[in-house]
Amino acid sequence: MRLFVALAAVVTLHAADYDLLIRNARIVDGTGNAWYRGDIGVKAGKIAAIGKLDNKTADRTIDAANRVASPGFIDVHTHIEGTVNQVPRGDNYLLDGVTTVVTGNCGGSVIKVADWFQNLEKTGIGLNIATLIGHNGVRSEVMGTANRLATPEEITRMQAIVDKAMAEGAVGFSTGLIYIPGTYSNTDEVVALARAAARYGGVYASHMRDEGERVIDAINEAVTVGKETGLRVQLSHFKIDTPRIWGYSEKTLALVEDYRKQGVDVVVDQYPYDRSSTNLGITLPTWALADGPAKVNERLKDPATRAKIAAEMKEIVTKLGHKDYSYATVAGFASNKEYEGKTISEINVMKGRAKTLDNEVQTILDMMAQGFAQMVYHSMGAADVERIMRYPNTAVASDGGIRVFGQGMPHPRSYGTNARTLAEWVRTRKVLTLEDAVRRMTSLPARTFGFKDRGLLREGAAADILLFDPAKVQDKSTFAQPHQFSEGFDYVIVNGKVSVDSGKLTESRNGMILRRAS
Repeated sequence: MRLFVALAAVVTLHAADYDLLIRNARIVDGTGNAWYRGDIGVKAGKIAAIGKLDNKTADRTIDAANRVASPGFIDVHTHIEGTVNQVPRGDNYLLDGVTTVVTGNCGGSVIKVADWFQNLEKTGIGLNIATLIGHNGVRSEVMGTANRLATPEEITRMQAIVDKAMAEGAVGFSTGLIYIPGTYSNTDEVVALARAAARYGGVYASHMRDEGERVIDAINEAVTVGKETGLRVQLSHFKIDTPRIWGYSEKTLALVEDYRKQGVDVVVDQYPYDRSSTNLGITLPTWALADGPAKVNERLKDPATRAKIAAEMKEIVTKLGHKDYSYATVAGFASNKEYEGKTISEINVMKGRAKTLDNEVQTILDMMAQGFAQMVYHSMGAADVERIMRYPNTAVASDGGIRVFGQGMPHPRSYGTNARTLAEWVRTRKVLTLEDAVRRMTSLPARTFGFKDRGLLREGAAADILLFDPAKVQDKSTFAQPHQFSEGFDYVIVNGKVSVDSGKLTESRNGMILRRAS
């Protein structure tokens, strides 16, 4: 008995101070303050100590070798519902330095939040995952894709779904007011549903009703929702998507800043590219998309209705400032993989048609009849992208998803958003300092979405940590060859476990579900 006690004492005496010890790091802590040199000790998934830890021991020690240590990046605008079960480790995000994602954006989310969370926990995930509850999903559950205002009874039913999702851990409420069926709602409906979310706190994240000619009205509407409910406001993928008014971001940012001075908690996010990505259906008038796929196809088969749709499509594209659809590239089209990577103009010619706007409209309508197409749209101007990037309350967010490597021709933002920010906007253009860029990818989104133990390197915080050399970080994904992982994030640590080790993915799936803090 005495021998056992003595041996136990020896084991205790020699136990390591930390599970993981990072030495010789340039610490960029996420606050935006200047870097400083130090060590980081990790114990039980938390940051146990930061400073000069010369006499401490650990089960594993990593020599940062003067690399930057920063908090793991937090991407608050993703769409991972469709592919997280196919790639539960979240490879493309981990290799881009992302340790936490928020999904359910643009009004599109799972409805049964608790069940989805439970299934993900059973599967095992590589990223920390939070979700919003999405207006479009909720409205579809109650009303389908009907093109009308909701009745009082329907609003009550939708509020109950939002309430349940928030109780199950959703971090806020999202809208996608350019998409069906949310586009058929009015502001009163959005406010009513947001109020159901506001009882639990959180954020209102909006893909606004317009990002072009009526963008000022759209910002005012989004802020109204925040002001009337008390929710923080996140304006998603902030942009000017209409060539005819490129440069207008000067006015939109001034409006956001004016609201902030009035005391409204409103911020924006942005991906660092001049092209967007969404579905092909947005090229059609919204009325044509109501009531489900069968009704849409019925309209397309009726000559008079098809002609009406085509005429309005020509008005829409011309009003945007485009002469044709060469700005629209197919990212994914299950009905014909040969179309992927080609513009609508190129596909039109492939079909043997003359290069006219009328013919390109018909090519789009033919594709709509065949099924869903994901697109990339070259719709933004460089000056607006840079001006929005310079705005201090702009967070970096991909608007991407977990990617099945090699599948389709997706927007490169899913692979390279954060590396591009560091390589292009910090290192090459010097638009941002390293410290400020890290702040926009860590503490700014963490504050907005209420992640109190993430986004900063500080004692007691979750040990989501990156080690990288800012001179070597590089996005590799391009529009022509999108399936390329970012390089330079040498170590990615998620909740204290190493998920990327010397630039290589490990088998670790140490992510967790981030439920709304009660």
